[in-house]
Amino acid sequence: MSLRRPSVRAKVVTVVVAVTAIGLLGAGLLTHAIQSQQIMDDISEDFDQEIGELQRLAADGVDPETGEDFHGAGRLMSVAMERNVPGTNEMFVSYLDGAHQQSNPPAASRVVVESELVQDVVDGLTPRSSTTVQREIETEIGRVWFVVVPVTVPDRQEVGAYVMASALDQSLEAETAVMRTYAIVCSVALVLLGLFAWLVVSRLLRPLRQLSATATRVTETDLSQRVPVATDDDLGELAGAFNTMLDRLSTAIETQRQFLDDAGHELRTPLTVLRGHLEVLDPDDPADVRETRDLLLDETSRMGQIVEELVLLAKAERSDFVAPAPVDLGRFTDDVHDKARALGDRRWVVDARADVEVSADAHRLTQAVLQLADNAVKFTGADDEVGIGTQVLDGAAGRVVRLWVRDTGPGVPPEEADRIFDRFARGSAAGGVPGSGLGLAIVRAIAQGHGGDVVVERSDPSTSSGRHGGGARFVMTWPVAGPGQGERPAARGATEEEAA
Repeated sequence: MSLRRPSVRAKVVTVVVAVTAIGLLGAGLLTHAIQSQQIMDDISEDFDQEIGELQRLAADGVDPETGEDFHGAGRLMSVAMERNVPGTNEMFVSYLDGAHQQSNPPAASRVVVESELVQDVVDGLTPRSSTTVQREIETEIGRVWFVVVPVTVPDRQEVGAYVMASALDQSLEAETAVMRTYAIVCSVALVLLGLFAWLVVSRLLRPLRQLSATATRVTETDLSQRVPVATDDDLGELAGAFNTMLDRLSTAIETQRQFLDDAGHELRTPLTVLRGHLEVLDPDDPADVRETRDLLLDETSRMGQIVEELVLLAKAERSDFVAPAPVDLGRFTDDVHDKARALGDRRWVVDARADVEVSADAHRLTQAVLQLADNAVKFTGADDEVGIGTQVLDGAAGRVVRLWVRDTGPGVPPEEADRIFDRFARGSAAGGVPGSGLGLAIVRAIAQGHGGDVVVERSDPSTSSGRHGGGARFVMTWPVAGPGQGERPAARGATEEEAA
């Protein structure tokens, strides 16, 4: 049985509490160290002050009973102890020739008097000793820090020892109590912080849980699920981006499904024709074999064209479908006009030519123009006119390129203006005109690959005979600045009359 991995919420709360605990612990330890050191410094300063007063008394003071200099170390230490009032946790003890003489306060100083270490230090003093000795001892009241000051009087061989002591643990007890209170407060604060962080993180991660639940419910057949967007923060943007992704995915799958249905329907017809003729073929009749062979070759050729166009439309979904490069629109117009003239015996003209250089995919644009020109040939007669033109105009969204192919044929009914660009869609005027219904879809894919689109409109009445329903003009437009970098004057150009 595998253990469940901790959730993101648990990880975040754990990290927040852990980091806060480390910060509080570090702050507490640092404060405790600083305060403890301050207490030790205060004790050391008190010792230094007491030693200084004792030294001044020995050097300049007089015995208050006789009014003369001190004649003994014992009397000097007795006067010094009478004048010094012990502070909190302070103790004063005097020794003369190694024997305990006096204590202040008597009860508290007992731990010093009974200390063997203090007695050893006192016993080690001589009349020539002048160096103070500092030590720390363990007693029943905790650690005690003491200082032994040698006391001597000129012309006297007696050895005095003035001991100043301070109970360290008792001095630090207040600081220790503060730290205990600090630890309790921090513990409570960490618990409250953990609960608050759990609630806040739960609220913040709610969109992620909704995202996970929605992603679990999404299937190939059900892409209608969406994540509710209740905030405008980063998680709200993530939920919105996820919904947008589902929208694109739903559109792509629906388009793919429709595409497969249409492709299957379109390819099923020639396959049915092939199978039907093969089933009734009389292999012993040479004439029937030849007729069937010609018919099958024609159907396989049509199937091959459909497959090629389907492959081209599939490539249109790739990012490298259009490869922009500098294109001289004037030269391009002339070249594509020359190529289109081979499609049929029509009155081919160049309506306009833009003598600028723009960034575009000349190969894909040639495919689109020739496809439109081929459609124009299919729907017009020998005395009809087919025009090709390019220009660059200033639009509301910036400069745009316009490339069009027009004819004087029957035109496209307004209600079919959008539908004819769908895959396998054919206009009502197609009649018996051969075609797969993919050509205009390819043209739209090329236009959209350039960042633009293609529309169909009636030809300008001034260039149409009017007897064919106004004709049709297919116009591709895309921004000059995309997908390339812009435009610049072309190196050469030909007049409309020369191109025609």
